[in-house]
Amino acid sequence: MLARGFHDPVHDAQGVFRAVMDALARPGTIQALATDLAPPGPLTPELAGIALALADADAPLWLDAGLARDPAVADFLRFHTGARITEDPSEAAFALVSDPAACPDFGVFAQGMPAYPDRSATLVLAVSDLSDREGWRLDGPGIRGSARLTAAPLPADSLARLARNHAGFPQGVDLILAAAGRLAALPRSTRVTGG
Repeated sequence: MLARGFHDPVHDAQGVFRAVMDALARPGTIQALATDLAPPGPLTPELAGIALALADADAPLWLDAGLARDPAVADFLRFHTGARITEDPSEAAFALVSDPAACPDFGVFAQGMPAYPDRSATLVLAVSDLSDREGWRLDGPGIRGSARLTAAPLPADSLARLARNHAGFPQGVDLILAAAGRLAALPRSTRVTGG
């Protein structure tokens, strides 16, 4: 039996959308993300909520190996979003990553084009730890002075990946880090340096 989607599709999706937009507008700030979804594992309620709020028939989804392994995950996402599931990360508007430590290099995802930088991918990573009290230093648009952010697990070379991603601005990917009940974002415009 297919797991249900949002209880109140319009208002629940608007709430998630607002949290994501606030996180992207204010990099490094942690936003509350309330959802009562119970999707098939290993799809977390947070990954599911973000996908249901953002993906649609014009925004293909890419699933990492852990999510792609269970057909129930793709069935759930297709049914509730209408999005096509792609095996090619360069085609995806959104990439859902249940195992961030094993996330492919950010360069394999759609980077946008000089005339259309908005045609890039947004990577949504399920993390277990997320804090704005320590960690990397963030600078750039939407940040007064600087901010701090730490998240885990992430790829061992995350700092180098983020530096390359920022260097390609306005092209590049945006990251959403989703933990239990909260999220933060690292848009490509943000410069991330070591603590």
